[in-house]
Amino acid sequence: MKTRHYLAAALLALLPLPALAQAPGAANTSAIVMFVVFILATFGITGWAAKRTRTASDFYTAGGGISGFQNGLAIAGDYLSAASFLGIAGMVYVQGYYGIIYAIGFLFGWPVVMFLIAERLRNLGRYNFADVTAYRLDQVKMRVLAASASLLVIALYLIAQVVGAGKLIVLLFGIDYKIAVVLVGAMMMIYVGFGGMTATTWVQIIKAVLMMIGATIMVLLVLYMFRFNPDAILAEAVKVHPAGETILASTQAISANPINALSLALGLALGTAGLPHILMRFFTVPNANEARKSVVWASVFIGYFYLLVFVIGFGAVALLVRHPEFFNVGADGSFNIIKDLIGGQNMVAVHLANAVGGSLLLGFMAAVAFATIVAVVAGLALAGAHAIAHDLYANVIARGRDSEKQQLVISRVATVGLGILAILLGIVFEHQNVAFMVGLAFAVAASANFPVLLLSVSWRGCTTRGAVIGGATGLLAATAWVVLSSTVWVDVFHFAAPITPFPNPAIISVPLAFIAIWFFSVTDRSAAAQREKDAFDALEVRSQTGIGISAASDH
Repeated sequence: MKTRHYLAAALLALLPLPALAQAPGAANTSAIVMFVVFILATFGITGWAAKRTRTASDFYTAGGGISGFQNGLAIAGDYLSAASFLGIAGMVYVQGYYGIIYAIGFLFGWPVVMFLIAERLRNLGRYNFADVTAYRLDQVKMRVLAASASLLVIALYLIAQVVGAGKLIVLLFGIDYKIAVVLVGAMMMIYVGFGGMTATTWVQIIKAVLMMIGATIMVLLVLYMFRFNPDAILAEAVKVHPAGETILASTQAISANPINALSLALGLALGTAGLPHILMRFFTVPNANEARKSVVWASVFIGYFYLLVFVIGFGAVALLVRHPEFFNVGADGSFNIIKDLIGGQNMVAVHLANAVGGSLLLGFMAAVAFATIVAVVAGLALAGAHAIAHDLYANVIARGRDSEKQQLVISRVATVGLGILAILLGIVFEHQNVAFMVGLAFAVAASANFPVLLLSVSWRGCTTRGAVIGGATGLLAATAWVVLSSTVWVDVFHFAAPITPFPNPAIISVPLAFIAIWFFSVTDRSAAAQREKDAFDALEVRSQTGIGISAASDH
């Protein structure tokens, strides 16, 4: 990568910001300055990483040289997305305690990863979880399935991040939403296309540290406003919220549709172990011990942050009502704190930062929120590019006849394609709550990826036929359910009523996937199935001990 080309690309991406900042309704000076400082810093990291990204291993896994602590921070940076900061805070603001169920579900997935996935994943694969599922099963079929499921999950996840980033830039700079989305997509292409996993990792680490610092400052200021009395915050929130005391009752939304609530919980609990951009992070560490450390540190950072989001959400309810400037006020001076919030519910945390810390904290948190989204989008794009270049091109189309240089070229082309896809999806799904969209991505991951990954490494009887049919069943069931639900069928396609009774598919699609894998595996009497079962012993030894990992093949 020629330095002058890189600098030209960086400058082209930066040029619109100062001009856009002068548009009517633009943000304060501190927000503009912090945005520019962040962009310059991350481009500097990308330039540094580009010089060190020469091989496929460098591009996809940062050469496996990230420590457990660093990777834990990077995972937190990847995992604490727009849904966590903007979406969950907005859900708590609108629905009260029910919004915390999302945070609990997101956090609960980590023990599943810790005890069932992390060590085996690191010992068996090279670049992503498709390497693991294809270890003893049919290479072509498993990689096509894994890539298809991964790309759908990535698409759903991208929607949430790009919508959050677009709304944030609109709120701060007063520019058109579509232009904002294009800027996000362009930055994602630069980070991933030039810096690969090394740049993405360090952007995620820096962003995680800044996010936890910023959220901690916000919470301390909120508590200071109420003399460090959490009960006073909740009492004031109940007093001013249109729903009154029901915002403290977790049963309100659950009782309205208990099956949907259970389906949501199941998808969130199992979905983490099927997210391709999260699973990919376990290949950036040198061994299984560091992979386990990654999960422990990630759980600590993520758990701490979700405690902060709880206070941010209820603090926003209690405090924003004192600031009419954050609402579209009627002619009589009245406003609804839910319906009339400028920028919508996804901007609650940003408005609260302005309310408790003024323009300086607003600028800092806006830059951090933007960093959050761009870092997650970069991780998603990297996982998507890898699914296309490594799984589909290298192992399905070229069948191992390609070079690492060709893979890197395909990866960068795929990154551009995913950037364009992110822009289009962000425009189509502009008005969706970002936490809800991520919940759907988790449901698809739990239905299509997790059952195949778990059973392929832990059950001798799993065969290619069972894994392919079961994974495809989970994928198609989850996708069809989401499309026919109110989320897409009504909100996007504008039909009068949804066909499926609730939007979260996991309670239907996850059991279907497990049952299909079991049934079509036990009924498979082919010679290939017997060979796959015989190969389980070697897989078991390597997955538990790591013996043979240094001599890993292209699996």
